[in-house]
Order: sequence, then C-alpha cells, then structure tokens
Amino acid sequence: MTEKVTKRYEVSGADFTHAGEASGKVKALLKQIGYSPDAIRRVAIAMYEGEINMVIHANGGYVLAEIYPDRIDILLEDTGPGIADIGLAMQEGYSTAPDEVRSLGFGAGMGLANMKRYTDAMRIESEIGVGTKVYITVKS
Repeated sequence: MTEKVTKRYEVSGADFTHAGEASGKVKALLKQIGYSPDAIRRVAIAMYEGEINMVIHANGGYVLAEIYPDRIDILLEDTGPGIADIGLAMQEGYSTAPDEVRSLGFGAGMGLANMKRYTDAMRIESEIGVGTKVYITVKS
C-alpha cells in the first residue's frame, strides 16, 4: 500500500445490534492490506470502544479511518451531550451509562481508558451541548 485509504462509517445511536460493525470492517481491511496482527487488534479494540461510547452516550455519530502505510488515524465524532470532565471520564471504572445499558453488559467505565491503552496517541475535544471528537492513532 503506497497511498492513503479513507473510510467513513456511520454509527447509529442506541443500536447495540450493529455497534462494532465499523471496527469489524476496518479490521478486515487491515488484514487484507497486510497490517501486523498487533496493530489490527489494537485498532479493533479502540474503535469498538469508541463506537460503543457513541451508541451509549451520544445517539451515534461517525468514524473516519485514514489508513497509511505506517499508521492508522481514526476520528470518532458525535453530536452528543459532550464530556463535562475528560479527566474523570478517563479514569478506569468511571461511567455515566444508565442502568439499562449496564444490564446489557456495557458501561463498565473502561471505554476511554482502553482506547488510550491500545493506541499510540489519543486526543479528546469535547464541548457540552455540542459533541465530542476523539482522535486516535495506531502505528503499524
């Protein structure tokens, strides 16, 4: 692969049935391109966590994946309520997920922490009442 490949995926809010489809599609594409299994695993985990966050907290959004020979840059953007305290939201175990989501096995408060753990770079921009953008990079 010598040029950038760009893919955009919509994520529907409150749709746990289809949550993770974007990360699955990117995972398959990275396998086809020949990325390392480690990079593929890390991208899949981070993207899945981001998609689940959009489903739970933000009524959906979109994922933009830019695949380069040496890295994968991903933007996860939503128009949800925003994150009031990013530092608090990054703490393992902190969650604002409602009880009905927790009863489905989601909302354990590991989403953002896992995204940071499995990526080489992560940046969050969030504005209350406007939405959140999460930028992540995984090196190949």
